Amino acid sequence: MNTLKAEKRDLNTKAKRLRREGYVTGNVFGKEIQGSIPIKITGTEAEALLKHGGKGSQVMLEVDGQKINALIKEIDYDSLKHQILEIDFQALVKGEKVHSVAEVVLLNHEKVSTGVIQLLLEEISYKATPDNLIEKIEIDAGNLRAGDTVKVEDLDIAKNQHIDLTTPLDAVVVSVSEVHNTAEAEEESTEEGSAEA
Repeated sequence: MNTLKAEKRDLNTKAKRLRREGYVTGNVFGKEIQGSIPIKITGTEAEALLKHGGKGSQVMLEVDGQKINALIKEIDYDSLKHQILEIDFQALVKGEKVHSVAEVVLLNHEKVSTGVIQLLLEEISYKATPDNLIEKIEIDAGNLRAGDTVKVEDLDIAKNQHIDLTTPLDAVVVSVSEVHNTAEAEEESTEEGSAEA
């Protein structure tokens, strides 16, 4: 589990100012925390954290010396500035189920040659205790052919007794559709049209 150092932030200092100084702001909330703990993280620490995980990742937060087992709940990212603005964390309680998401990762998708592969669900929602949290679901697409679909019920996570799925079992995660060569057909129809003219 990744460890992330953070400091409690003074709410009198505006988030915009902290971001200009190179910090990412955030909040830690949870059942055993009154209200929430406003925090600030250095930009480099936040970027390093998100290289190894994202929404739904478990992390050990160190806030002014206090260790908190937490889950990344939300990431606010400015894609124009390529800047992480805010990360919110949920403090985990041992033995208590928490809502989370697992990222869907497609493996060997370049081997699919008989059709066009589409990832229709980028994450699967579920509830589980901290000991049973899953960050990633890997799907090997290497053997998929045109017409194939992979549903949530086909995944290992659906067979895990410690996990309560909140994404429907019949939801399609990946599909492979047949390639229709429309470009050639269009060219033929335009040639016919010009010949008639």
